[in-house]
Amino acid sequence: MSDTYETDLVVIGAGVVGLACGAAFARSGTQTLVLDSESRIGSHTSSRNSEVIHAGIYYPTGSLKHRLCIRGRDLLYSYLALRKIEHRRCGKLIVSTSLEEDEKLEQIYELSQVNGVKNVNRLTASQARALESEIYCTSAISSEDTGILDSHGLMLSLAAEIEDRGGNVVLRTPVLGARALDKGGFDVFIAGESPAHIRCKFLINAAGLYAARVAEALEMPSPVRAQTHFAKGSYFSCLATSPFERLIYPAPVKGGLGVHLTLDLAGRMRFGPDVEWLDHADPSKIDYAVDIDRAKNFYAAIRRYWPGLPDNALIADYSGCRPKAGTRREAITDFRIDLPCDHGQPGLAHLIGIESPGLTSALAIAEYVQEALKE
Repeated sequence: MSDTYETDLVVIGAGVVGLACGAAFARSGTQTLVLDSESRIGSHTSSRNSEVIHAGIYYPTGSLKHRLCIRGRDLLYSYLALRKIEHRRCGKLIVSTSLEEDEKLEQIYELSQVNGVKNVNRLTASQARALESEIYCTSAISSEDTGILDSHGLMLSLAAEIEDRGGNVVLRTPVLGARALDKGGFDVFIAGESPAHIRCKFLINAAGLYAARVAEALEMPSPVRAQTHFAKGSYFSCLATSPFERLIYPAPVKGGLGVHLTLDLAGRMRFGPDVEWLDHADPSKIDYAVDIDRAKNFYAAIRRYWPGLPDNALIADYSGCRPKAGTRREAITDFRIDLPCDHGQPGLAHLIGIESPGLTSALAIAEYVQEALKE
């Protein structure tokens, strides 16, 4: 016989979004338990990204990505300042290197204005070079509200909030499944060192790469059908000292924002991610090793906007994987957030395909889910 416990909320997944959801509920007095199968928080997507605070420029008007990124950006900057988590509002340039890309940048700029993104400006090539002298471009967009942050510091702070308010973040605890109870609430079945089942009022599936699999494994009156497909992205660091003060992004490519130049909080450069579509959607089969041969394409992509990149300057660094909702043939370009109004099950939320700008949007996603589940 396994032990039985009770709590108000169970969150499946201790990435940045799951932790943000847990902290939001814990602040309101909800007894909160966050579960994760890994040995540390944020082991996958949350710790394998560019650590960029996005301004909200790229996303279709009215989409969840658009609305939650803008709201999340403002919440995040305030939270980082309040909790004294290291970050920097460094700004970025999005650059074009051809007439065709000039047209794409003009469309992006117009979208940013429709989306209400502030502090975004259209620049000529000479204006861009006045800001970053080593850049090559035919035109650019500047975004003053883009920044960088310590994502691990953010996650540690959210976990600390949960525990300070009487909740728990429990690692090495896989969720085997869950079922809805006739009178409301859920039984959640867990494995690990102490197998148990947990009875709760609210259940949030924030399992990241595993979210679609978890959604389909839960026994609910109206089963959820969910699929994701994976895009691996590799990063390379650079031996050269950075001549840049801002992040540099090329025009977007299908599946991502192109091989961009980001800075860490120490000012070191890193480049990525590229896009490598995986032929499976099994998180356990992801090989996070970086193929050094991919550097050839990185040199070519980077030198389109930074011709001065020295030879032999790139070093394989790390990789991440973006979970994208839907199939490659029928992709969903937005976040997929299934709430009671979608599936009819009170107290349940599925967060599927939470890729970029998921880090920026995390606090807003938590706010959005909390409001929906407590209605």
